Amino acid sequence: MRLFIAINLPDAERRAIRTATAAVREAAPDVSWTTEPHLHLTLKFLGDVPEHAVDPLHDALHDVASTHRVSKLELGGLGAFPNLRAPRVVWLGVEPDGRLELLQHDIESACAVLGYEVEGRPFRPHITLGRVRKPLSRDAARTLAATARRVTYTSTVEPATVDLMQSQLTPAGPRYSVVAALPFGER
Repeated sequence: MRLFIAINLPDAERRAIRTATAAVREAAPDVSWTTEPHLHLTLKFLGDVPEHAVDPLHDALHDVASTHRVSKLELGGLGAFPNLRAPRVVWLGVEPDGRLELLQHDIESACAVLGYEVEGRPFRPHITLGRVRKPLSRDAARTLAATARRVTYTSTVEPATVDLMQSQLTPAGPRYSVVAALPFGER
C-alpha cells in the first residue's frame, strides 16, 4: 500500500481553492494540476508499506492525534518550490504555526519508532496545487509567476482529524482514499 499522512480539507474549501486559482491553471496549462478532491496538507509521505504495518501506524497516529489540538490552518499566498522562476511544485501556503509544527514533529517521531525514514528537509506546510513535469520556458514561468501574484485567496480551516491516506496510482492519475481518520484531542 502506498501511504501518506495528511490533513484533508473540507469539500467547500477545496472548491474555493480551485475557483480562486483557476487563472493560474489557465496561465500554465502544461503543469500537472492537482484535482479538487486531492487538495490536502501532507504531514508525512510513507511510500510503499506492507498491509500488516497499517495497524501499528493507526495506533501510533491515534496516540499522536489524541494529544494534539491544531487550532486553525491559515491558508494563503501562492508560491513554488524551489521558486516561481523555476517551479517544480506550485503551492498554496499554510502559515507556519507552533501547534502544527509540533504535530508534524510528533508524527515524524512516531513513524521513526516504527522504522520509517525521518524526513531530512524542514517541514514547510503547503497545499500542492500542481507539479511541473517538464521545465517551463522562461516566458511561461514569468506568466505563471505574474498570475500567481494576483491570487489573493486567504482562508482559515479548523481541522478535526489526521488522516492516514492511501494513494493508488492509475493510468488516469492517483486515487486517494482515507484508511483511517484519527480525531484530535481536546487540548
